[in-house]
Amino acid sequence: MKVRLVFGCVLVLMLLLAHSAGYAQTQNKFKLKPDAGGKGCLNCHDNFKDVLKRQFVHTPVKTGQCTGCHDPHTSSHGKLLEDDPSKICLKCHGAVIPEKARSVHKVVLEGNCVKCHDPHGAANKSNLLKAGNALCFDCHKEMGAKLDKVKFKHNPVERGCVTCHDPHASVKSDHLLRSDTTALCLGCHKASNPIFAKQHMGYPVATARCTQCHDPHGSNRGGILFDNVHSPVEKKMCTQCHEAPTSATPFKTKKTGFELCRGCHSKMMGETFNKRYVHWALLDKRGCLNCHQAHASANKFLLNGDSKTICGKCHGDTVAVQQKLAERERQEDAAMKGQGQPIKGALTHKPVQEGTCEACHSPHASDSTLLLKQPSVVDLCGTCHDWLKHSSHPMGEKTLDPRNKNLTVDCLSCHRSHGTGYRHLIPFPTETNLCTQCHTQFRR
Repeated sequence: MKVRLVFGCVLVLMLLLAHSAGYAQTQNKFKLKPDAGGKGCLNCHDNFKDVLKRQFVHTPVKTGQCTGCHDPHTSSHGKLLEDDPSKICLKCHGAVIPEKARSVHKVVLEGNCVKCHDPHGAANKSNLLKAGNALCFDCHKEMGAKLDKVKFKHNPVERGCVTCHDPHASVKSDHLLRSDTTALCLGCHKASNPIFAKQHMGYPVATARCTQCHDPHGSNRGGILFDNVHSPVEKKMCTQCHEAPTSATPFKTKKTGFELCRGCHSKMMGETFNKRYVHWALLDKRGCLNCHQAHASANKFLLNGDSKTICGKCHGDTVAVQQKLAERERQEDAAMKGQGQPIKGALTHKPVQEGTCEACHSPHASDSTLLLKQPSVVDLCGTCHDWLKHSSHPMGEKTLDPRNKNLTVDCLSCHRSHGTGYRHLIPFPTETNLCTQCHTQFRR
């Protein structure tokens, strides 16, 4: 029995020694002299002595393990990094992107950790380059500028963005939120509070989405309601659209689709349905809500977002093509400009690129095909393009298209407003190819 016990102890001791040897080998895989991986580096990189004095120092730097990130001899990566800069941090900090994350911070996804952290040391906790919201607003400048101007600021935002957002990733919600929107709000705003219930007209909003009415960052309205509020909400006339708060279905609307909106917006509805063509989005079950918010919005006319976002939900193919063409245009123009040969003609149409679809189309209805705002394509294009100054080509109702006698010649006879992949938005590689479609006698 004693022999077995002694044998077992020896075996365990051997395993421990083997593990220790392996660990030591891993820690000193370059077989460096004692202190060569830390103090030895400071013999040349003496500026890092100041880094070591900072309040927060990255553990490998503090313990003199420079070889944790750098190869002391040679590397395929800048700064002699052991691995690709976008991957090296994840070797130790892999947990910052949890499995099944619903949203991941773009800089984390790209592995661009140094956008927020100093890899050696900093004056701020977690080696952050800046403290608090100042760091976030380096990238989210638009949000920072907005919050500087708003009259009413949300207290958690004042305390710091990370009060509600996880800076790396979230498994619980979109937009890096630490929890579902409603649950997050109820963490501070108790629905059981009588004042809370009174402010919400007795409706059980604890089961609703708070950001339908409130701007979570701040606004110019009391209660941080979005700057643009639907009149019934502003007047606290919820029952104008919804059933009573005591109903079994308090949030159910009294009517569905555009029929609900018709009660107040009868004039607009009458004008819309008197047109030859009606936008189909107005006619489905959601009706007006396909484009508008029912309660409040940060955008004028209670729109769900900017035009490009709203229109892109259905017309995503057009938006995607424009994005590709814009990138190609940027690259081609930069290349040719460098050679002193600027390219004439655009690949993209400005209104589509900027997302101002309403510059050409009516969002509700029109008497013209494609919901165009004017019956004449020539007149419509002429609101931006003074084509008479650069073209004498005959156009208009009296000029028939020789390719199809049922059509007249207008701007769309030669150009495609959403882009084609060719300069000047023409449907052929060259102007000659285009012109000889009609002027066949000049074909070669």
